[in-house]
Amino acid sequence: MILKSPIKRVASRMAADRKGATAVEFAIVALPFFALLGAIMETALVFFAGMMLEHGLSRSAREIRTGELQLAGGSSEEFRNAVCSRTAGLVDCTRLRIDVRTLESFGGAAPLPLDEDGMVDMESVGFVPGNPGDIVLVRAFYDWPLFVPNLGLGMSNMAGNRRLLTATMAFRNEPFQEALP
Repeated sequence: MILKSPIKRVASRMAADRKGATAVEFAIVALPFFALLGAIMETALVFFAGMMLEHGLSRSAREIRTGELQLAGGSSEEFRNAVCSRTAGLVDCTRLRIDVRTLESFGGAAPLPLDEDGMVDMESVGFVPGNPGDIVLVRAFYDWPLFVPNLGLGMSNMAGNRRLLTATMAFRNEPFQEALP
């Protein structure tokens, strides 16, 4: 009979015992699993919010294209609220920025009005919905905060773990009847 040392006996018993192995394995895998799950959910939410911003801008820009907004004397605030109301509540209206301008040609669009910090430069945005037949560029900007920023997915395109969501439409206004003076 060969006697085992106490250390070898404890080690062999621990190697043979499978109680708690699942808990240990889950503890090893849980953090990466939940981080990946959070990143997937955030990616889906960011893309959905971007899609809803595009939808809201598209539906609201129709009011400019048909002259409905101009004939009603609509303001930039009213247009911004119209866009915001069509985003399924994903956008905080106070952080939504709208830029509406007329262009000489479809190729004459200016780059995004961003300052050095990547924020929308409010000095360069305007609200000029145009007259019948004018070419109009309508852009919406929204500063989206990221909650799972450091997984290397490249979602952040601004400082401070934020993403700038942008929706853009360019069109020629329809020949609507201008309001009489």
